[in-house]
Amino acid sequence: MKAIYVSLLVAAGLFSAAGAQAAGAEDLAKTKGCLACHAPDKKVVGPAYGWVAKKYAGDAGAVAKLSDKVMKGGAGVWEKQLGAKIPMPANNVTKDEATTLVKWVLSQKPLDYK
Repeated sequence: MKAIYVSLLVAAGLFSAAGAQAAGAEDLAKTKGCLACHAPDKKVVGPAYGWVAKKYAGDAGAVAKLSDKVMKGGAGVWEKQLGAKIPMPANNVTKDEATTLVKWVLSQKPLDYK
């Protein structure tokens, strides 16, 4: 019985930590201005985060590739879905911040492109 109780406490702690990390990443996205051009569930200027999560689901290199893109900027990947070639500018983030942001984006509910 003690083992079950301890396991439940550990699991609750892990879920709590994951929730805190997600909240921290969302706060970072707000602070860095990401939400001016993106939203989890709809196109703003750039693609919805859910679109990104769907496109890169199962891509083992996605975190590294997208972290680099967050830092350096890019264009053309979402041209068809956005209706235009809208560049994403380079962002003033550290490598760790970019990685945190990308992991959060990829954790969003995958959505079909609209």
